[in-house]
Amino acid sequence: MMNTCIIELTHSSRTVDVGECRVRVKNSAGLNLLQSAILTAIFFILPSQPSRAAELNDVTAVPHLDSAGMEGYRGFLSAGKQRAFAIAPGGAWAWKGGEAAAELAAEAALQFCQTGAGQPCVLYAVNDKVVFDAFAWARLWGPYLNRAEAARAAVGKERGERFYDLIFRAPSGKATKLSDLRGKVVVLHFWGSWCKSCRHEMPELQQLYRALGARPDIRMVLLQVREDFAASRQWAQQQRLELPLYDSGVKNKTALPLADGLTVNDRDIAAAFPTTYILDKHGVVVFSHVGAVSGWPQYLPLLRDVSARSGK
Repeated sequence: MMNTCIIELTHSSRTVDVGECRVRVKNSAGLNLLQSAILTAIFFILPSQPSRAAELNDVTAVPHLDSAGMEGYRGFLSAGKQRAFAIAPGGAWAWKGGEAAAELAAEAALQFCQTGAGQPCVLYAVNDKVVFDAFAWARLWGPYLNRAEAARAAVGKERGERFYDLIFRAPSGKATKLSDLRGKVVVLHFWGSWCKSCRHEMPELQQLYRALGARPDIRMVLLQVREDFAASRQWAQQQRLELPLYDSGVKNKTALPLADGLTVNDRDIAAAFPTTYILDKHGVVVFSHVGAVSGWPQYLPLLRDVSARSGK
């Protein structure tokens, strides 16, 4: 029987079936990350790990999976023995079945997961056991840049870069720069009331906002694109949403204003809408996602970790 491996690439809508399950990691940093993940896998599948077989069939318990990921997990559940399922923060996942040993399945699942993940992959389940370590999961976004490193970082939208210093108006009407929020973790979300996926995601963001409560160290900033602020605010009010809506100042234009008087095109920030970035306390990108996210409240432990460990 042909071995089966399912790979889900982060920020990709394409799922790929691979027969022999072989990948070469050419980037040395990626290779080091993969080696670290494999060592983590060996630790996770030691017999001392507690068995939680009762949770194995609960597809909704696997963090950060969208509908495609849930379908992939069901495929893992229906596979034979010597199988493993790996995940990474943000939605990357992979599974491998039909290997000669559980260790080989775990290594392959981590390898395939890591090829499409921006964050380290860890094992969620091996054979009939859930081996997921929730504490370790919440600490996968590091390492974080210190103040000096952040000051030298390039400006951009990629992980490890300082995000563009946008200027916008706070809900109070006060002109605000993104750099004014240094010292806080920022969930920066670009959306529009004209965008079907954006509208669909709003209840999830509402749940995250409520879960954050009055925490002063984590801020959500929602900026509308390609429409006047009044239109986006009116739609949110009609839906009875209570979210921190900021005025990007774009009206019907595609250029977002920057604090230095220049602009950046919205397509240079987001290939599609909605798009979300999480910035650490130095304004450095630690995570990004293009498209709607399934299960925003699941990111709360990771946000708390960014707040606790960044900004040094």
